Amino acid sequence: MIGQAVNRVDGPSKVTGRATYSYENWEAGQPLYGVIVGATIGKGRITRIDAGSAERAPGVRMVMSHHNAPEQGPRDESVPMEYWRAQPALTGPDVHHYGEPVALVVAETFEQARAAAELVDVDYAVGQGRFLLAGHEGEAYAPKTVNAGLATDTAVGDFDAGFSSAPVKIDQYYTTPYELSMPMEPHACLAEPRGEDLIVHVSCQIVDAARASIAATLQTDPERIHIVTPFVGGGFGSKLGIHAETILAALAARASGRPVKVALTRQQVFQLVGVRPTSNQRVRLGAGRDGRLSALAHDVTMHTNPDMEYAEQTAATTRSLYAAPHRLTSHRLTPLDLPRGSDVRAPGEAPGMLAVESAMDELAEALGMDPVELRIRNEPTVDPERDVPYSDRHLVDCLREGARRFGWERRPVPPASMRDGRWLVGYGMSAAIRGHFQGPTAVRVRLTADGTAVVQSDMTDIGTGTYTILTQVAADGLGLPRERVRVELGRSEHPSSWGSGGSWGATNSSTATYRACAALREKLLAAACGDTRSPLYGLDPANAVFAVGGVRIGGMSEALSEIVARHAPEGMEAEGRTRFMGDDPHYSAYSIHTYGAHFAEVGVDADTAEIRLRRMLGVFSVGRVLNAKTARSQLMGGMIWGAGAALEEEAVVDPRTGAFVNRDFAQYLVPVHADIPDVEVVVLDGYDDKANPLGAKGVGELGICGSGAAVANAVFNATGIRVRDFPITLEKVLPGLPSMSLP
Repeated sequence: MIGQAVNRVDGPSKVTGRATYSYENWEAGQPLYGVIVGATIGKGRITRIDAGSAERAPGVRMVMSHHNAPEQGPRDESVPMEYWRAQPALTGPDVHHYGEPVALVVAETFEQARAAAELVDVDYAVGQGRFLLAGHEGEAYAPKTVNAGLATDTAVGDFDAGFSSAPVKIDQYYTTPYELSMPMEPHACLAEPRGEDLIVHVSCQIVDAARASIAATLQTDPERIHIVTPFVGGGFGSKLGIHAETILAALAARASGRPVKVALTRQQVFQLVGVRPTSNQRVRLGAGRDGRLSALAHDVTMHTNPDMEYAEQTAATTRSLYAAPHRLTSHRLTPLDLPRGSDVRAPGEAPGMLAVESAMDELAEALGMDPVELRIRNEPTVDPERDVPYSDRHLVDCLREGARRFGWERRPVPPASMRDGRWLVGYGMSAAIRGHFQGPTAVRVRLTADGTAVVQSDMTDIGTGTYTILTQVAADGLGLPRERVRVELGRSEHPSSWGSGGSWGATNSSTATYRACAALREKLLAAACGDTRSPLYGLDPANAVFAVGGVRIGGMSEALSEIVARHAPEGMEAEGRTRFMGDDPHYSAYSIHTYGAHFAEVGVDADTAEIRLRRMLGVFSVGRVLNAKTARSQLMGGMIWGAGAALEEEAVVDPRTGAFVNRDFAQYLVPVHADIPDVEVVVLDGYDDKANPLGAKGVGELGICGSGAAVANAVFNATGIRVRDFPITLEKVLPGLPSMSLP
């Protein structure tokens, strides 16, 4: 059953509206509503808040500001991971970035709270803010580590000597803009006080992190915080941690003694949940005339908030992608008075591969070599920086299969040489790689007396299909039909996990479920084979086969429900776990990644420079696939996101205030149906026994890695214009379009 293209088991609940998201919960009774008032400056101090008019407005129950907000726990930098730290709000008069909460208005209805929020009068002493990366790069510094605890800089061999002696060199800068996750469901919370306890319905990706963070902020016992999040309407990294709406709802609920709902508006999401940092990337490639790299360097400067450091691992993927004896990678941070950088889908890999894979295309052009062949010639035999073997690397297979399926041999050479009416047509491609991660996760599987298996974990389903794949794994593990498996997720009372994020969620929770089922099988066999009342008494459990709701040894069988009913009428259960990758020897002995190859065809209008994506193909190697349908959806979604990063997405900063000026979907463009043609996804058969017992690896973010570069390279192939400042928009292409008349 594992690997089958099973429809989502939660699909009927979602399409009929029975799947309840955080803001939609009404079990707590009639709530109060909170609306956040945000700062209208980007740097400075609050000198006066007059909440009198707001407090006298109809229905208003409180206005909370730094003058009357309860005392909160401080951010503790000794807590290893950001998402488990306290996240205090309204703690003082200082303003650190535009939109930062300065007040919360709580009223009987949302409309009353929203109207009263307009009445809060705030005066500021405006400070001198730093809002643009250009002009402040001289202030860049090296962080101790980058995201995920990876090394800030690496060096192998002698890059300067290798680069200077290379016959062919590429030395280019590439810039990427601020980007945001923008899930369909805005960030929202319902906090319900019950005595000393607080029930928190919150849209989050990691339940354990949300619980720890809220408890640390409220300075209370984590056992008093109960997180409920059975369904999450997308996250893409923006809900790995909790944000101001959650803390403010919790504070207001405790202060009022009533349930309080707070949701961010779409405009507030742009300012309050973190962004992908803007980056300036220098890529240097030195190669022989045969295309073999002798030197490779990837240096990145990006923004960070001065109070909450975030270093995206933008150059880290470059360390394992191609062979070259002389290598450098580095990360530098420039403090700006903007929202903190944060994990946005495929953090590091997405902007990093956009630059490196564009540079590889430039190298292929300089060499007069096919871009696919160039990558194959630089395929390493071991990880070039860690000097350990790869666990299961099939990048070359992806490249060759993708080229065959796409019809790469028809690629126009030279650039700007293929026409289709008024359209200039071009092909582009890119390699894809992403690290595979493992974190501590626990799953409990209980078999009830009626033969139903209940799978429980605080793991979340952010729309990726967790309910479905855990159903498949448990059904396989216990020999049950899918209909006899019930998966319960997203509650802090269940065994804890690392949640959904980093493409680790599916494999962590599935591996833990697999191990829980194995432990439960052992319990069932021990009970049956040692019981004189069982037809399996005295038989060798090593020969047992679990299928169709029972267990068979030789010619004898017994229903699982009968074994449980005799020995554990309340249910028989077992737990399975995964451990942190740093404690797993496979992750130190092997370089464990997923791989892919992207191919894209674009048309560029010869007169207007309008760019149209005509087709995309991705071929991927991800180990064993847990569900062919959900895996394809994840990979396709990533490919589309990559196309958007190449052509559309860009959050623009107002240099006067630090505000994102295009903070809505009318101006912050993301791909829509009309932008995306047929997208083909191919997944190669595989099994990586070093990753986990299931042989599976994460797929969620691999699809975005490199897909934008394939589109960018196709634009160059169509026009001969190389855009290195992303996204590629009309005004960057139009001035360089070749002069040619329509046929």
